[in-house]
Amino acid sequence: MNKVKIVTDSTVDLKEEIVEKYNITIVPLTLSIDGSSYVDRVEITPQEFLEKMRVSKELPKSSQPSAGAFKEIYDELGSDGSKIISIHMTGNMSGTVRSALTAKDLTDADVSVVDSRFISKALSFQVLEAAKMAQEGSSLSEILDRVSQIKNSTHLFVVVDTLENLVKGGRIGKGRAMIGSLLNIKPIASLANGEYTPVSKARSHSQVVKYLLSEFKKDVEGKTIKAVAIVHANGMNLAQSLKDKIVSECEFNDVTIEETTPVISTHTGEGAIGFMYLAE
Repeated sequence: MNKVKIVTDSTVDLKEEIVEKYNITIVPLTLSIDGSSYVDRVEITPQEFLEKMRVSKELPKSSQPSAGAFKEIYDELGSDGSKIISIHMTGNMSGTVRSALTAKDLTDADVSVVDSRFISKALSFQVLEAAKMAQEGSSLSEILDRVSQIKNSTHLFVVVDTLENLVKGGRIGKGRAMIGSLLNIKPIASLANGEYTPVSKARSHSQVVKYLLSEFKKDVEGKTIKAVAIVHANGMNLAQSLKDKIVSECEFNDVTIEETTPVISTHTGEGAIGFMYLAE
């Protein structure tokens, strides 16, 4: 039986040891800031990126991998007859999925491209399960069915601590940002159906935690919690506060906290967190 190999992109927020353990191939995005370009997590770390972004006058940009880069990897991975599942960040935030689909048409390898509809650890829920199943010898269709189930059982919230990058990115006007900053407003958005959708706003970290905890409890009621992850862009205090509440009130201890991909922090600015969970 042909093997199945898993490909994803650098927004997946997986530790290197996990990537190696489950034989996951990562195709990196490129980050541009102040006229210089860096290969994500190869030439620049999330922390180094935040330091450069702090002093940059313009909003950094991210570029998806080229179709050629994907084709090269597909050709190599498929040369032994293996099938490939390529799972990527939501197509509503990046052209990465489109590049992968273009490469799929250019390669002779058997490639299935999946739009995860998520990013960061929420993307990793699908990637990691696919990689584990591939190692266990599951079939292509079995893995794709399971990935689809996970996609439909995942939730992701993003909390922005400063409005500066939303202004630089043209998402809100300076006037609204000035009022928002005076009122200390922290927008909360979901990534429902792969789109950044504002759902609430808070005026303090305690209000943020209260809202997210409430949504979490509603979403997981009567279900089995499979994974909970928090990522941050220099927002460790808020991330830790949320984790502590989940552990104490929901009795789920396996909550990870990690630095997020620069592709998220570009849009959110410093102090932001992403809150993701899988419950079935």
